[in-house]
Amino acid sequence: MPQEPQNKEVEEHIQSAVEEAKQQVTASRTSSYHRRRIARMLLGLYALQLTLFAVLAWWVHYHPILPIDVAITREFQENPAPWLKIIMIVVSYPGSTFILPALILLTAIIFWVVDLRLEALFVIGLSAVSEGLNVLVKILVARPRPTTHLVEVFQAATGQSFPSGHVMAYLAYWGLLFSFGIILFKGKSWWRILLLVVSALFVVLIGPSRIYLGDHWASDVLGSYLIGGALLGIALWIYLQLKQRGVLETKGRERE
Repeated sequence: MPQEPQNKEVEEHIQSAVEEAKQQVTASRTSSYHRRRIARMLLGLYALQLTLFAVLAWWVHYHPILPIDVAITREFQENPAPWLKIIMIVVSYPGSTFILPALILLTAIIFWVVDLRLEALFVIGLSAVSEGLNVLVKILVARPRPTTHLVEVFQAATGQSFPSGHVMAYLAYWGLLFSFGIILFKGKSWWRILLLVVSALFVVLIGPSRIYLGDHWASDVLGSYLIGGALLGIALWIYLQLKQRGVLETKGRERE
């Protein structure tokens, strides 16, 4: 049967690609000392962020409309350039559709295939915890979203405003990928550079995007970066502790 040799050849190519990816991951891993040093610096920063978030959440709960928020949004929206609006919509789009959940699942599968099983679980777990925390905080703070009589609302969204779900979701996914790019890998491989650049751009641009589109106030975005960063820091600390203990390491990787 001519079909069988072709199928076998395809399977061999796939297996070869997977093995090559495993080798690149192994060769690019940094030392455990380097990972612990990064973790200590991040934990100090994220502890400060968590404190500032609590103060901000209390303030906007009792003062839902802040003059500075209105001024910032109007300043953002002063530029009516079509290209800017398109960029802001494109940046927010994955978080408003099935694209982000699909990316999370795909990333977890890829990590699992290249024997980064702990990382795969953290990709899914952190996003799930972030979503649950966002819903809980929104219920507690109960802050209304921006309205059309104060600013332009290009994309009307439902639910409460503080904190921004998009920003928290992007920090949980893209922020974690960026952190993995620094913690796990080293060197100037094209895929590492691409991972760091794309992840950083989404994390940086999602905040301005939510303000520009009129979906959130600037303080919503600030709060999201604070709580999302704190959550990311806690997740990284737990991850590094488990990584040091070899949790979910394959036998071959443990010998390395």
